[in-house]
Amino acid sequence: MTDTLSITVKRTTASRLHEVDLDTLKFGQTFADHMLMADYADGKWGNVQILPYGPLELSPATAALHYGQTCFEGMKAYRLANGQVVVWRPEKNCKRLQHSAERLCIPPVPEEIFMGGLRELLLLDEAWVPNRPGYSLYIRPFLFATDPFVGVRPSDTYKFMIFCSLAGVYYAQPLKVRIEPHYTRAAKGGTGSAKAGGNYGGAYYPTSLAQQEGFQQVIWTDAQEHRYIEEAGTMNIIFILDGKVVTSPLSDTILDGVTRDSVLTLAREAGMSVEERPVSVEELRDAIQAGKLNDAFGVGTAATFAPIQELEIYGVNYVLPSSSAQALSLKKRMEDIRQGLVPDTHGWLHPIA
Repeated sequence: MTDTLSITVKRTTASRLHEVDLDTLKFGQTFADHMLMADYADGKWGNVQILPYGPLELSPATAALHYGQTCFEGMKAYRLANGQVVVWRPEKNCKRLQHSAERLCIPPVPEEIFMGGLRELLLLDEAWVPNRPGYSLYIRPFLFATDPFVGVRPSDTYKFMIFCSLAGVYYAQPLKVRIEPHYTRAAKGGTGSAKAGGNYGGAYYPTSLAQQEGFQQVIWTDAQEHRYIEEAGTMNIIFILDGKVVTSPLSDTILDGVTRDSVLTLAREAGMSVEERPVSVEELRDAIQAGKLNDAFGVGTAATFAPIQELEIYGVNYVLPSSSAQALSLKKRMEDIRQGLVPDTHGWLHPIA
């Protein structure tokens, strides 16, 4: 795909890789040497560049800063046991970014620029992909409106960028979470199925309230009745209920998670019973009390698998079972594929070279 893609490359003259200490790494704070940029103007995407990572110069009137016309993605590059660098399912992230862009009235980035630009960026910064189990290079593609115009209308110009940062373990310990009884992440007809910046900014306040009370995250419920489980903080949520793998169905309020899809695919292949259906708070509470909840965990690109150890349901705290055989086998299967220890029968691993 890169044969027809023209990319201007300016290499850094001073790599920062030698400054990295993986033992003290904090997520999202150590950035690789280069970044990719492309511009949308006059009805087309172009001006694709790879530059040294650094600040942007923007007008104070930049449209995205005022009206939230911005969306992003998150994915990871891994170093296999044989040393090869691969990206986990980037084509699905590309399609989801196109969906998010459409919902936010942004011209979608062509697959050639997304996939080809990503490959060239990673080839340049390949040395940044850690050769240590549990570590990866987190990749952040994003889009934002760039018109220097204070007016409520879609922008005429946009910028697409990709930068990368080193990642270790996102959650060091199992999570303590609570059902959110009042605030809402997304409503039907809204932007919940898009990875829009405003979805996350709007979640900060209720999440901070929960954190002040000792919880790491909240469990979001539906906006209309607060009756049905939707997501776990910034992740999809999966339950092992009475031996079945159960998760909320996709809708315009739930993000189509890449890790979610991968886990469900592997579960079906392993012969597990998988149900994508509404799960009510009442059903979850009854299952806990009856001893039928075998496991609960969040799944997402940053955290991968995040076990939930404690759950508060409307003031009552429950200690949940964890490390079920099913969850552990799914986690191991995915990690084995990501490390190249077992055959990748789905073509999920995309080599950069």
